[in-house]
Amino acid sequence: MLSVDAPAHGSPHVPAAADQGVVNPPPPLDLDVAFYRWLSGDIVHAGEAPEQLILDELARLVRQPESAAGLVPRVPAVIPQLLRSLRDEGVSAAELARQVSQDVTLVAEVIREVNSPYHRPTAPVRTIEGALMLLGQNGLRMLLARVAFRPVISAQTGRLARQVAPHIWSQSELCAQAAGMAAPGLEADPFEAYLAGLMQNVGLIVAFRLVDQVAGPGALPRSDEFAQALQDSARTLSARIAALWELPPPVSMAILQAGQLDVPPLAQALYQGDRLARLRLLLDAGVDGAHEAAAALTGEQARIFDKLSKAED
Repeated sequence: MLSVDAPAHGSPHVPAAADQGVVNPPPPLDLDVAFYRWLSGDIVHAGEAPEQLILDELARLVRQPESAAGLVPRVPAVIPQLLRSLRDEGVSAAELARQVSQDVTLVAEVIREVNSPYHRPTAPVRTIEGALMLLGQNGLRMLLARVAFRPVISAQTGRLARQVAPHIWSQSELCAQAAGMAAPGLEADPFEAYLAGLMQNVGLIVAFRLVDQVAGPGALPRSDEFAQALQDSARTLSARIAALWELPPPVSMAILQAGQLDVPPLAQALYQGDRLARLRLLLDAGVDGAHEAAAALTGEQARIFDKLSKAED
């Protein structure tokens, strides 16, 4: 049975069953390896991929995250200030509108998003004040976070990074949704969980850009060991970049601690959101083992999983 609370491991082989002609069930789905293979599934592999060179360069960026941050567009300068204000439930609507209005591009994106079919306004929304009235403060801050992070992950150069970016963004949106839903039951802050879900894949985008630069798009390593090592380092890198971008400290810590034992509720919510989001995408893509893994979900995890859908543009 696959649990999104802990990494999956293969089931032990039972020779007696094979001797009796019984077909053993496939091992549980390894979400990290399956996700990596899904991301890179239609990328042509050619020649020897310098696995260790890529991992060494990624480790260097983890030690020097200011260099890594230069490989992705920075979130708009107004966002850290906005996020601090949005965490303050006493902040006025007028103050929020004033801060958002400092960035013309951000205003345009918010207006476009709030008028999309996803939000279904009864009449066109033309102002930030109108967006706030429609969405409420919690809805507005989640929308602002999503609008701010989309170009960070989606706007990429390099053939490989461009190819995987849409899938990584889809997973980021689903992870944010799932982590935000899991947070209340774990007594974590839903907005911080949502923000951590959007942020956690920034390091993965950097990693794929690094592969573009070091090895080229035709030399993508395929081993399970590399897939796991790349994602582990990318997660650490995301946490370091989050701190550089002045995101709330609990967010960077949650990214760093997700998947470990005895961690704070926010890290637990993020890990559950990440597992469920990966499984949702793999199931939608028809990846072997995903259906069985999804069917094994129970309780709150099953409820959240059922609410997830592919992120809308």
